[in-house]
Amino acid sequence: MNRTEIDSLRRDVRFLKAYAVSTTAVMAVLLLGAFRTRQAPDIIRARGLIIEDAAGHERVLIGAPIPAAKNRVRTNLERVRAVWGPRFPKQYLDYYANYRHDVNGMLVLDENGFDRVAIGDSVPDPNIGKRIATSAGMVINDAQGFERTGWGVLRFANGNYRVDLGLDKATDAVSLIVDDASNSSGVHISDGRHSLFFGISPANSGYTGLPTALQGIVLRDSAGSRQAVFGPPAPK
Repeated sequence: MNRTEIDSLRRDVRFLKAYAVSTTAVMAVLLLGAFRTRQAPDIIRARGLIIEDAAGHERVLIGAPIPAAKNRVRTNLERVRAVWGPRFPKQYLDYYANYRHDVNGMLVLDENGFDRVAIGDSVPDPNIGKRIATSAGMVINDAQGFERTGWGVLRFANGNYRVDLGLDKATDAVSLIVDDASNSSGVHISDGRHSLFFGISPANSGYTGLPTALQGIVLRDSAGSRQAVFGPPAPK
């Protein structure tokens, strides 16, 4: 083997060494990147999240419970007193002090800070009174923060449940109800003066006010007096 061939072999060896080193470095980077990708968290953990609009207004609150927001009317007693106080009796603020405002889930505010949509577990109480039980579901309010519709599963302290889909305005209300406690299922409609229940309910139910079971329709006035009953006759 002459000198020229030896020099050529040396060049080839140096090239192979450089190639091996560079290949090893690239593989190391790729493996490290793959490892880091596998170790990257797929879950973001946080106590709360506040989304603001372009004007800096707090518009979406997410948390368990949701974080506090300075622009929210519900948790600002001065704004509550000014906006809702004049519409109710003087003792309204005394009652209001015991209302639930939190939710484990998501709350959407409008640009004025009124609650518009709440979704989650134990949704806030209406601003006109406490719920009869904790409710998991969804609530939609009008532009002044008054509840207009919602769907929820109410859980009572005694272990009973009630599923309720409601549509409300100032005096009128329509509810689709499935109630464990009274073993009743049906539609309840009220305009503040009269009420109608269409469905199935046992004797002495609060939905019907009847001493006998109902499978049909009952109409009552604001005093609770029965006006008409449509359905199979009660067994003798």
